[in-house]
Amino acid sequence: MSDSRTIGDQLDVDTFRRQAQEWLAANLERRDPAKSVTRLRGVDHKTVEGIKVERAVQRKLYEGGYAGISFPKEYGGRGLTLAHERAFNEEARPYHTPDLGIAGGTTFGVCSRTLLAHASPEFLQRHVPKILAGEELWVQFFSEPEAGSDLAGIRTRATRDGERWILNGAKIWSSGAYYADYGMCLARTNWDAPKHRGLTWFAVRTDAPGVTIQPITEINGDAEFCQEFFDDVELSDADIIGEVDQGWRVAQTMLVFERGGGGSALTGPALPRSLAPDLVSLARRVNRDKDPLVRQLIARAHINDYAQQHLGTRIASRMRAAQGMDAGIAAYGKLAMGTLLPIRARIGMQIGGPEALLWEPNDIKGMTSSLNYLNGRVMSIAGGTNEMQRNAIGERVLGLPREPSFDSNKPFSEVLRDARNWSGQVG
Repeated sequence: MSDSRTIGDQLDVDTFRRQAQEWLAANLERRDPAKSVTRLRGVDHKTVEGIKVERAVQRKLYEGGYAGISFPKEYGGRGLTLAHERAFNEEARPYHTPDLGIAGGTTFGVCSRTLLAHASPEFLQRHVPKILAGEELWVQFFSEPEAGSDLAGIRTRATRDGERWILNGAKIWSSGAYYADYGMCLARTNWDAPKHRGLTWFAVRTDAPGVTIQPITEINGDAEFCQEFFDDVELSDADIIGEVDQGWRVAQTMLVFERGGGGSALTGPALPRSLAPDLVSLARRVNRDKDPLVRQLIARAHINDYAQQHLGTRIASRMRAAQGMDAGIAAYGKLAMGTLLPIRARIGMQIGGPEALLWEPNDIKGMTSSLNYLNGRVMSIAGGTNEMQRNAIGERVLGLPREPSFDSNKPFSEVLRDARNWSGQVG
């Protein structure tokens, strides 16, 4: 391991950047632009074998002191700032850095940050160094077939049995779970408490006895999403994240990170940028770059891109000023993605026209517009729908009245009983 890890917070950002430049040049391969991999949902499918190669690159980063740059030293990180992390990311762009797929993004952008905020020191010492070294990839076992937008309505249960817990139930939409090592699983541990107050998070190994993972084929042809089934899975108190029955507090932190409220702190300044280069390239490919309508569509996409980048910078600034989690502010960024990405996807189809619908085998550029269109609604649903984001903004930022709720203060067992007995008649 490099000695530079030991001098930690004595480094200013410029010195750190110079050290990073030297280390990258000596240890990582430069990317060949002609062989760059297109990260397009439906094309860039991750395999267990391929992820194994990327884990080795992650291990090299960790041993060099460039994994977990802003993570605490006591858990294997460098203890530096987000500015140091951003500087490294800028210098690393020309190099082959670990591509751990969507589970890698969840591991480092959501799960590990949530663990740092809520898990015990013993839990963190056991898991975080392995996360930074690429030995553990984590996903979320959060949503259920019968609990999506109403996340507090989950029915997966963990029951105390002496010194152990027994987990039963099902989860869904766990991206990348088929090649991950752990899932952060939200389970109901108290059925007599109101639904937000009887939940607990557990760390569940994906290869534990009783865990079954089934990939789900998506509209784009990939099978990135997964559904999980838990049949008498044995857990212990050492697997608990946070406090028993206080899991909703952990969930709120996770949702902020999932919706970009934590990661947005890494956003750089919203500088002038090229005019929607992918759409310009598409227009030229179909010989429509002189078409006035197409030029207006490209300009619209560019304006939206630029506004979204400015919004990310503003959110990061607000988060730093607040020095804490703010789900209402984070909802602005998530809503922007959920609103603007479908518009951009449609613009691609409008520019490409009939030629966007047909392509030769392995023609990535030819299929991009269609796949972007098929994937265009992902961010308007995943991680909380647009409607949920509007509710969060209205209630938490604008101070509007909360939506009526008739089950928040009832024991959850009564909520289920009333739902089974409901006849549909009022009064």
